[in-house]
Amino acid sequence: MKTYTLDQVQDELLGKVGTPQRDMFEYELQMDLIGKAIKLTRQERNLTQEDLGKLIGVQKAQISRLENNAGNVRMDTLLRVFTALKAKVKFQVELSNVNIFVGQ
Repeated sequence: MKTYTLDQVQDELLGKVGTPQRDMFEYELQMDLIGKAIKLTRQERNLTQEDLGKLIGVQKAQISRLENNAGNVRMDTLLRVFTALKAKVKFQVELSNVNIFVGQ
């Protein structure tokens, strides 16, 4: 029986690192993880979606969409959510000749 490494399976099923298909998968995975982290933290703080929405000035439905698809949200909304949840936010962008870091 032939065995495969996780990297080999990912390359075969998702495409190699750097390909559009793989990049999209990685992006969607990260957005899903952010949404799940927001939901978990909200619940740990005993907040309903409506409570969190009121804290940042949006409707409950927008919090629900954020928790289920964080990739479809404005950056300022996301930052307001993290602030309301008392999360420490670090944002880093690395380009070939520019490195930007913003921390809270």
